[in-house]
Amino acid sequence: MILGIAAVAWVVLSWVIRRLQRVLVKDSAEDSTQKLAQTLGNAVQWVVNALIVAGVVSLVLRELGVQTEPILRRALEWAMTRGIKLVFTIVIAVVALKASGIVTARMLSLLQRDKVDTESRKRAETLSSVVRWILQTSILIVATMMVLGAIGVEIGPVIAAAGILGLAIGFGAQNLVQDVISGFFILLEDQMRVGDVVQLNDKGGLVERITLRTTILRDLAGNVHYVRNGKIDVVTNMTKDYSRYVFDVGVAYRENVDEVIGVLMQVDAELRADPEFKDDILQPLEVMGLDKFADSALVIKARTTTRPIQQWRVGREFNRRLKMKFDELGIEIPFPHLTLYPGQDKNGGAPAPRLDVQGVGLAPGVTADDERRKPSSEASNVMPV
Repeated sequence: MILGIAAVAWVVLSWVIRRLQRVLVKDSAEDSTQKLAQTLGNAVQWVVNALIVAGVVSLVLRELGVQTEPILRRALEWAMTRGIKLVFTIVIAVVALKASGIVTARMLSLLQRDKVDTESRKRAETLSSVVRWILQTSILIVATMMVLGAIGVEIGPVIAAAGILGLAIGFGAQNLVQDVISGFFILLEDQMRVGDVVQLNDKGGLVERITLRTTILRDLAGNVHYVRNGKIDVVTNMTKDYSRYVFDVGVAYRENVDEVIGVLMQVDAELRADPEFKDDILQPLEVMGLDKFADSALVIKARTTTRPIQQWRVGREFNRRLKMKFDELGIEIPFPHLTLYPGQDKNGGAPAPRLDVQGVGLAPGVTADDERRKPSSEASNVMPV
């Protein structure tokens, strides 16, 4: 009889709980809302099952002649004081753990929105897993402290011991904490990702891996650099979204600047028409103009915009074709020139320059000493140009 009544009560209450779950998720298509309603329903179901079992056990013991009044009185007293607090703490902890999973899942979906590349998804998963671990660890620590307090354990000494231990660990692992926090914000702000070419302080190279603690670079010579995230002050990303290659083209002073600029544009047009390079070049060559008057050359500055990490390949090919075009048109890329000024005296005269001629332009059988003995007007005729 008792078991039958308990079974009927269990069935009725289970039906009521399921109806409440349907009401909570009515007109809601979000998976997170449905999961939260299911968690609340499971928690209520667990409490109801525990009460039904306790009632059945009490009635069976009474039928067997066992005096259950003192036990029930103590159990009721405990339930009304600490039991309710204990059950409430456990239920809230379970719900909070589920909610933390929902929050991190929502965060992951927001970070992955409009992201199709693998590295962006890996970054989002790393961030969400870190946030989920922090939330769940905090919830478990707080819930454990509350449960210990509910069952009568003095948590004051436990908290004090945990504080001392945490302080000692904090002093010993402050660099680790600094690295982890810096790595978290590097990932959160998407400052760099695997495959980028970056400069981190005085180290540069291709990013091979990013963790919460370190960033691993490999430079052009194949050397691998392990950089602690806590030591990164400046991140220079050379392949973020797009890349650029800057040209400083030097030509002789006798050359026509407009003609040289036209040659630059022609070489760029030919390069962009090449099937091997056209997909890597995003924009036509941007010529800034005559940038400066150098010691031996006019310097024309220009730049090209390419897909990430393709700027060096495109720039080298552009330089090769430009050199060939300059040779074809006779445009001079000058060597450094040096103008000698011997000075003048008060009467406007200038001393003859004392040059050591090493056999350049000498007549057959004439030595450099013979040339030095000649008057300066004659010796100047064989001075190398």
